Amino acid sequence: MSKRAENKVALVTGGSIGLGRAQSMLLAREGAKVAVTDILDEEGQATVQEIEEAGGTARYWNLDVTDEAQVKNVMGEVIEAFGEVTVLVNNAGVSGANKPTHEITEEEWDHVQDVNVKGVFFCTKHVIPSMKRAGEGSIINLSSIYGLVGAPDVPPYHASKGAVRLMAKTDALIYAEDGIRVNSIHPGFIWTPMVQQHLKNSGVDPEEGKKDLAAQHPIGKVGEPDDIAYGVLYLASDESKFVTGSELVIDGGYTAK
Repeated sequence: MSKRAENKVALVTGGSIGLGRAQSMLLAREGAKVAVTDILDEEGQATVQEIEEAGGTARYWNLDVTDEAQVKNVMGEVIEAFGEVTVLVNNAGVSGANKPTHEITEEEWDHVQDVNVKGVFFCTKHVIPSMKRAGEGSIINLSSIYGLVGAPDVPPYHASKGAVRLMAKTDALIYAEDGIRVNSIHPGFIWTPMVQQHLKNSGVDPEEGKKDLAAQHPIGKVGEPDDIAYGVLYLASDESKFVTGSELVIDGGYTAK
């Protein structure tokens, strides 16, 4: 039986830990050559090692998505190593300052937009020529439930996730004729280092916080990284060949309320 991501070359940003690690490992397991990119070098190398030990193909690149010159260089190196990039997972993200809007500094606002929005722009911009040459591509923007609904916290984060949802729709329309599909994924609360850090920053004990978060999802629990990775795999694969400009919501029912 053929693997679901066979003959794909995938670049995952923020691929060292959490959601990105799960995505990288599943894409590799399903036959893709995976470029794991991140600023967490040690964890990234460990992820690649685990992929290789399981018989997959992957390499690690240090990549700060806020640095356009580096994005362009890494994209070139990945193409040289693996061939044209046909899957881009814009997964790198930060949650940022959790304060009311009137207390947020310009630096705090800009930091979140630089990583979560400008990073998606740079990576998309520099992968498009490769996908055009390949005659196909799938770009997957990691948004959030908070790209669909609001909540009274982390304003810069919510603004950034709304932005990448609309960027996916815009690029889906611009590049449809090139055979390039662009979609967004909207996770609910997934048990990752970022969510654990968010709870700590909010002064909440992570185990207590996990119970509270679980109760907010009709399905009664917090998601796992693989729940999102399988959504990424679907959008990366040819199974989703008729899906573009769309939102894939994986949130345990959170936004159905």
